[in-house]
Amino acid sequence: MPASSEVHCALAPQGALRATINVGNPILAGVDQGTGAPYGVSVDIARELARRLGAPLELIVVPAAAKAVETVTAGGADFGFFAIDPVRGAGIAFTAPYVLIEGCYLVRQDSPITDNGQVDSPGLRVVVGSGSAYDLFLTRELKHATIVRVPTSPAVVDAFLEQGLEVAAGVKQQLQADTARHSGLRLIGKPFMTIQQAMGVAKARGEAAAQYLRTFVDDLRASGFVRDSLARHGIQGATPG
Repeated sequence: MPASSEVHCALAPQGALRATINVGNPILAGVDQGTGAPYGVSVDIARELARRLGAPLELIVVPAAAKAVETVTAGGADFGFFAIDPVRGAGIAFTAPYVLIEGCYLVRQDSPITDNGQVDSPGLRVVVGSGSAYDLFLTRELKHATIVRVPTSPAVVDAFLEQGLEVAAGVKQQLQADTARHSGLRLIGKPFMTIQQAMGVAKARGEAAAQYLRTFVDDLRASGFVRDSLARHGIQGATPG
């Protein structure tokens, strides 16, 4: 899938290909505690794109999805990895999803809440990572519960416990990890949403760049690249798109 000069200039106008890597989502990326280097599915995909373009790769690590969106939209990076959402779609052109992730609720063991439908009730407070896909979704969907926002997704459960809140919302795997860190917590098994993770480029970069990324992701999905990357990093519970 050779890139035209138009695509190459649109995706890597500075020569190097700059990718935002959101380490706030453990399904997609993390940071090696020994070296400080980012790793994960999104890093694998970014490296493959750079290889196909024949461009050096620069990884811009950010702590949360909202920062990734802001960086790409403002031109501080050339592309990123985001959950598809209509709010973000105002400035970002998305590919098809390459990974599907479940968004779930977490409560205390003694909470009377046993079903997702009970969450949207007056007096209940739901803590979310600010600007995350599930924050954007729940902002539209919840009519009675109060949303409490914290800076990043990994901070959700700590805030839930420290502030005595009623519900925590987040990526299922992150919440499962948090239940292993803290006793007395219970995950509501049925997801309240499916998060569609995609690649994205600022719409200002033009349709040719957006279409190249769409074709690139379609090829990765068809070839099994994403499935193999998930397996290599030991990611469970996420489905290739």
